Amino acid sequence: MEKKKKTIPERVKQFGREYKKQLPLQIMVLPGIIFMLIFSYYPIYGLVIAFKNYTVVDTLDSARWVGLNNFIIIAKDKYFWQSVVNTLGISFLKLLIGFTVPIILSIMIYELKDGIFKRVVQTISYMPHFLSWIILGGMLVNWLSTTGMLNQILMMFHLTDKATNFLLDAGKYWWIAALSDTWKEAGWGTVLYLATMAGIDPTYYEAARIDGAGRFRQIVSITLPMLKTIISLNFILTVSGLLKSNLDQTLVLMNSQNQVRAEVIDSYVYRMGLAQGDFSYATAAGLGVSIVSVILLVVANKLTGRLNEESIL
Repeated sequence: MEKKKKTIPERVKQFGREYKKQLPLQIMVLPGIIFMLIFSYYPIYGLVIAFKNYTVVDTLDSARWVGLNNFIIIAKDKYFWQSVVNTLGISFLKLLIGFTVPIILSIMIYELKDGIFKRVVQTISYMPHFLSWIILGGMLVNWLSTTGMLNQILMMFHLTDKATNFLLDAGKYWWIAALSDTWKEAGWGTVLYLATMAGIDPTYYEAARIDGAGRFRQIVSITLPMLKTIISLNFILTVSGLLKSNLDQTLVLMNSQNQVRAEVIDSYVYRMGLAQGDFSYATAAGLGVSIVSVILLVVANKLTGRLNEESIL
């Protein structure tokens, strides 16, 4: 017998009854919704200044329309495109190193026997994540200086005869940015992988050992396939953020000597918008980057979806 379709008033009444049952939970969620509406959705209206010649004496409505003029200026700005090159270079290194290291580290931690040593390793690897870039940046500036720890180690093992300040060498900055970011976030990046591995049925490993599989074969045949979904999801989110660099890291480590290789899109937009007061230019650049990021997200989702349907967002 075909089920009778509910009318709109009946659906509204049913929604009201269900909402009333969940009222305590809805009240708990309400502050988060209000926060999101005020700080995430309401500011979207401000994107109109990307198409206007906006100054501090204007309002959003009174500023003069210039259409796509700001985007044309961006397209002709060589310094903006240099920041794009730097952003992509640093992001690809972070993708290559920072994406794979947490996977390897999580497997190594998982393979350790439960005990004090395992907990100590996990704690030490997590700690840099909770320190701000102001603290870590100060440590790196000290370590990479001419009298810093890195130069002392290199000279101790006779790997160099002359101490150098690595942060003043623009050619080394991409690697410094990628490796330091990996150092900060690798331990925290293992959390999801370790949680997934904790749910793997131990009988899989027991059966593999009975069949004569060693540790490496168990990792390749059991652990990695079980991590396939979470790896795919992390890859999608990482690719979508290729044009988003760590602004805090850049502001701390960038100086006049390495700026040509350290200036990324976020820091360039920050300088143009807040330091120089060109809000329309900065908004147009940010809007363009956001659109490209969404496109990258969709493309990465499609590509990983072809390999693993379970990872489609």
